[in-house]
Amino acid sequence: MHEVSLCESTIEIIQKQAQQHGVKRVTGVWLEVGALSCVEESSLRFCFDVVCRGTVAEGSQLHIIHKPAQAWCWDCSSEVEITQHEAQCPKCQGFSLRVDSGDTLQIKELEVE
Repeated sequence: MHEVSLCESTIEIIQKQAQQHGVKRVTGVWLEVGALSCVEESSLRFCFDVVCRGTVAEGSQLHIIHKPAQAWCWDCSSEVEITQHEAQCPKCQGFSLRVDSGDTLQIKELEVE
């Protein structure tokens, strides 16, 4: 379950940002999760709640933004969206795809008091 380590890293970043900006409480966190990041949403939500305990983000609401992956199809020379590894090109049904993005997890926004 790598969601625990992802949440721990996320909270470290949130804590540092809160300290740098004099924030006492974070009430909302928006995370962008790439389609190929292999993150299970229910596990992420559970782990987030657990690692937030005793931090400035305790009790904050987690908002998840799902981001499709981008790939380049070598067969039809198109940039396409995919939602899973080893996907077919949605335009030509080819399998020669180069994945360019979609395996990340990023903090997009924080709501603070």
